[in-house]
Amino acid sequence: MELFTVNQETCNRDGICAAVCPLGIIAWRQGELPVPAAGAEQACIRCGHCVAVCPTASLHHRDIPLEECPAVRPELRLGPEQCAHFIRARRSIRAYKERPVEREKLAQLIDMARYAPSGVNSQGAHWLVIGNHEELRRLSGMVIDWMSWVLAEMPELARGMHVQQTIEQWHAGRDVILRGAPVLIVAHADKEHRMAASTCTIALTTLELAATSLGLGGCWAGYFNAAATVFPPLQAALGLPEGHQCFGAMMVGYPKFAYHRLPTRKTPPIDWRI
Repeated sequence: MELFTVNQETCNRDGICAAVCPLGIIAWRQGELPVPAAGAEQACIRCGHCVAVCPTASLHHRDIPLEECPAVRPELRLGPEQCAHFIRARRSIRAYKERPVEREKLAQLIDMARYAPSGVNSQGAHWLVIGNHEELRRLSGMVIDWMSWVLAEMPELARGMHVQQTIEQWHAGRDVILRGAPVLIVAHADKEHRMAASTCTIALTTLELAATSLGLGGCWAGYFNAAATVFPPLQAALGLPEGHQCFGAMMVGYPKFAYHRLPTRKTPPIDWRI
């Protein structure tokens, strides 16, 4: 079966599919049907642009079944005012209710995050979801162990990361590593893949934004991620697949408090060259 086929009866031969193809693997001439270009089978990144852009649903991609691609619903699109409000209302949540997060909601959250952009549509992000309180506490303690090493061996770096204060707060009974979050979501990928870091970062960013729609909140676990990148005991505890690395971690849970205002941010410095 060819990579894609075109319905001759409904195709309006406008060449839009060829125009949007990132790899230019759709050959088209004015008034003719689009066809796979030479090498299309190997070069196609399965992004689905050709299927999504066709106004008459005439292009059928072998690996992206048309019946699994619902139509865009204009009534659900965000307007500029709604979008700005949604983005400004996002908060990094560091205080959580003592309420477990349903597995179904977490699965739904990751399902939304899988549609985040990734370089050449690599979709290389893998997920580790940890929701056991004792395990999360144990992992946080490992981060403190790493911080203690940093404090002893790299004091200048420790000062910049406020390591000593963090350790003191931990021993005083305050969890400043994972903030008592009921869930930690780790995004990991093949560390040799050139798109791994950006793929996981974008996917986690998307996940955090999507969390709001499910009544959840999130916050980047920066200390945890820093330790997971270099500290062998924590890496062993995570048990990621061979060759994989943690490229980001997100605390997730039900926010303990509601936020009622939209704080300001610094005016962005922009150099216009248009």
